[in-house]
Amino acid sequence: MKTPFFLNSLNTIEQFPDVSQALKDPNGLLAVGGDLSPERLLQAYLQGIFPWYSNNQPVMWWSPDPRMVLFPSELKVSRSLRRVVQKGRFRVTIDKVFPQVIRACAQPRDNEGETWITPEMEQAYIDLHQLGWAHSVEAWSGTELVGGFYGISIGRVFFGESMFYKEPDASKVAFVVFVRQLQEWGFELIDCQMTTSHLLSFGAREIARKKFIDLLDKWCSINTREGVWNSD
Repeated sequence: MKTPFFLNSLNTIEQFPDVSQALKDPNGLLAVGGDLSPERLLQAYLQGIFPWYSNNQPVMWWSPDPRMVLFPSELKVSRSLRRVVQKGRFRVTIDKVFPQVIRACAQPRDNEGETWITPEMEQAYIDLHQLGWAHSVEAWSGTELVGGFYGISIGRVFFGESMFYKEPDASKVAFVVFVRQLQEWGFELIDCQMTTSHLLSFGAREIARKKFIDLLDKWCSINTREGVWNSD
């Protein structure tokens, strides 16, 4: 029986195995263990791998096949959502309150009793934000934060992680505004990780993992870090 690769948490330079070694069931489980240091996380994203686990579990690393992605030029916006965006009901900002956004994303949803954004993971992404790699997008109603999401930016690729909303359409408006901004900045790809009907409605689609890795190799090597993350 095939098992995931074990990462030694004491060896911070240990490499991930090739993503082709990921399990088919559960889809994409590649490795277990290791740490959430900035170096390890950036190495993971560059290889098409992301962490996803719960409290009282070791870190689990995933690279599912197929992969859900959105090409910014293929963004679809429903007529009703387009009207909400045009009315300016929500003000959208970038990188204003990253810690508040990730903490809001970490709150349990509906009747769920736990969250996959553990305190350890929360701090790891705050560290990445302080280093200029992780970014938040916020939706405001007046002075109240009512929606948003966060992710990682490398080259011309944005790796989406999680979103939240306190008012209907808040996170959707933030997403639409942000994707349009990414287009202006020359970004080529948004990693959505897992397939959901919500993402499909925006024009996201599944591609083979091999093609996804090829696109990362092509677009993550282009430097877009300077200057583009300073706009509201």
